[in-house]
Amino acid sequence: MDLLIEKIKSEGIVLSSTVLKVDSFLNHQIDPKLMHEVGKEFADRFSSSRITKILTIESSGIAPAVMAGLQLNVPVVFARKRKSLTLVNDLITASVYSFTKEETSEISVSKKYLSEKDNVLIIDDFLANGQAALGLADIAKKAGSAIAGIGIVIEKGFQNGGLLLREKGFRVESLAIIDSLENGVTSFDNTAKNMEELMR
Repeated sequence: MDLLIEKIKSEGIVLSSTVLKVDSFLNHQIDPKLMHEVGKEFADRFSSSRITKILTIESSGIAPAVMAGLQLNVPVVFARKRKSLTLVNDLITASVYSFTKEETSEISVSKKYLSEKDNVLIIDDFLANGQAALGLADIAKKAGSAIAGIGIVIEKGFQNGGLLLREKGFRVESLAIIDSLENGVTSFDNTAKNMEELMR
């Protein structure tokens, strides 16, 4: 997605060989126009998949997920990372390990909002080691839902998450795939990693 790649080039800040800061437009301050285009792109890629729900995780996945939900005309459910006084019973939970924080957290979704009738699209802002996406997939499976695919705004192609998810049979659609952050430079992978490209 050219618009997203240009935004990363102009505003992304490389903090290390594994960390890219994009908080000016994606995961702190949000660029609504860009997110609108991101939502349209996800909707286009999954338009034939008969999505009934979008599943994401708080908080950075919510903006792209909502925009995709708007385009696909389906509800968006987000897994909570924190306990809520109003969300205590009939929860579907999964454990997610964060390599950044070096800790495992429990994410949860109310059983009321996912069922065996749903065909779910999982959306998240970043894909690095794949643990958040696997946690969301685990929740969808526990609910009996089908998983149509996983939409990622930015994939770190040099880390193992994308390979792990694809090897498990998930359709992964990433709008920008970063090949390297070495020497403070963001370079992008032009090879076909997305399932639709592989099938052409």
